[in-house]
Amino acid sequence: MVSGQVFHELEVKAAANKVWEIYGNAQELGKLVVNNLKGSIQKIEVVEGDGGEFKFKSHKEKYTKVDNEKRVKEVEVIEGGYLELGFTLYRVRFEIIEKDEGCSIIKSTIEYDLKDDSVHNLPAVTLDPLAAIALAVQNQVTKN
Repeated sequence: MVSGQVFHELEVKAAANKVWEIYGNAQELGKLVVNNLKGSIQKIEVVEGDGGEFKFKSHKEKYTKVDNEKRVKEVEVIEGGYLELGFTLYRVRFEIIEKDEGCSIIKSTIEYDLKDDSVHNLPAVTLDPLAAIALAVQNQVTKN
């Protein structure tokens, strides 16, 4: 088993609570992602909860943690997508960290476990979509 963790951080000139208004709301975040990552993601449907080149026709995620006080949200892939590539765990964590008044950090983390016989699929672990989401959120909260 190959296990690992990678993360991306983006400093945003907005209060953590303002950033969390988007990350903490599954509908708002989904709408923002679909509108800003059209080449990568065509549709996000919130079914339940609050919230090389690899292409997935579809996968399902489940919110496993939503902490509005600490501004942390965790999502795990529970069907399709990464699981079909040999991952036994693919978890994404979003943390909105208050740096100081009017400034925060969006920290996006991927945790994964990958079967030894699927190690060739390790390049599928990429922060690019999470970095793009963070940038889209930054643009949204700082445009006013």
